[in-house]
Amino acid sequence: MRFFTFTRADRILKHSDFLRISRGGIKRQNGYFIVLFCQTRFKGTRLGVTVSKKVGNAVERNRIKRILRGYFRLNRHNITDFWDINIIAKKEAAGLTSDQVLLSLQKIFDKIPVSHD
Repeated sequence: MRFFTFTRADRILKHSDFLRISRGGIKRQNGYFIVLFCQTRFKGTRLGVTVSKKVGNAVERNRIKRILRGYFRLNRHNITDFWDINIIAKKEAAGLTSDQVLLSLQKIFDKIPVSHD
């Protein structure tokens, strides 16, 4: 069960890290999410989640963040290199079911490169 945890070390918390990802990262998006990612200096892949008030009320925003973190927690082992990933929810993501969110994320995460050769 240790592999499926989401600790503080797995999170992007500093504003400067979010800025670094947005300025120098690779961008992939669909109708519901924008995913920015760039290589990290840490020994592990980290996740940042951005859900603005445009998406919905606090209950809806927290539900989306919980689903996003859960997806990352369960699928992090598929990402072979070390990345900092920021997922930004668009306002269209508000009405999605959990399955729709997971399917949408899977399509984006399939586009993340697996090596930095």
